[in-house]
Amino acid sequence: EEPLAHPNIFTSFCTNTADDSAPYLPVKGWDQLQKMLELKLDEYNETNAVMNPVLFFDAMDHVARCVRIIEQPRGNALLVGVGGSGKQSLARLAAFVCEYETFQITVTSSYTLSSFREDLVYLYKRAGVKAIGILFLLTDQQIVDEKFLVCMNDMLASGEIPNLLAIDEVDEVVNAVRPKVKQEGIIDTRENCWAFYIEEVRKYLHVALCFSPVGDAFRIRARQFPALVSCTQIDWFHSWSQEALVAVAQRFLGDMEGWDDELKENMAAHMAFVHTQVSVQSDLYMETERRRNYVTPKSF
Repeated sequence: EEPLAHPNIFTSFCTNTADDSAPYLPVKGWDQLQKMLELKLDEYNETNAVMNPVLFFDAMDHVARCVRIIEQPRGNALLVGVGGSGKQSLARLAAFVCEYETFQITVTSSYTLSSFREDLVYLYKRAGVKAIGILFLLTDQQIVDEKFLVCMNDMLASGEIPNLLAIDEVDEVVNAVRPKVKQEGIIDTRENCWAFYIEEVRKYLHVALCFSPVGDAFRIRARQFPALVSCTQIDWFHSWSQEALVAVAQRFLGDMEGWDDELKENMAAHMAFVHTQVSVQSDLYMETERRRNYVTPKSF
């Protein structure tokens, strides 16, 4: 399509400058954006678990949006899309572009609300005391207790979670940030130190919520915990386009040996066509039988 030739995307990581400044400028074309993101992806894979997302047009657009959200003060993202649409991998890549750490809880059979609060204490101390940029990645499958969202709602709304730290831990935090408070020219009272600490947390700790719109859970949670919607910037991951499906198929067929390029190209187009037709038939199935069949990128 002609509009795709000139992307309306602004970034701060595609501009090469002599100093360390990162001007927020439009990208000149998809090739420039893809080259830069592939370079960042290679750097990420050198030091982390290997990711191989296919950077088609929509994927690069989502990465640019996530980077913009993370770079903003108090920027938190709500990534909404069906399973397998690339929410987590693209959010991790965006955090790496911003030179942020990515933290994700490890849910086990013994993981409870107290375990979740302990992880939040760890994040709060790293972000508020050590001023380390962190992206907290939370998926709806990791919410084993709805009380998790009570903490997240308070965190997004005000940055302060009631009774998160014990009294001795509060004193430890206040003493740790006191030199920074004096350096900023603020009177170093206990209240001022605590307020400065919370501001530091909101500055360096960002949240990316990866939720699926399938079912009633997302609607109910958005109503019960309004900060999940009102205090985040929503990025909706729509179904993959035909171009995206073909690009993903070509990536996986590229390693097949004994096939010529024309056959691979035809097979990729056929796979994308079949997936699209299954989606169309699923809509007809819903209209006639009133039963829903979900077709996600993960099934593709």
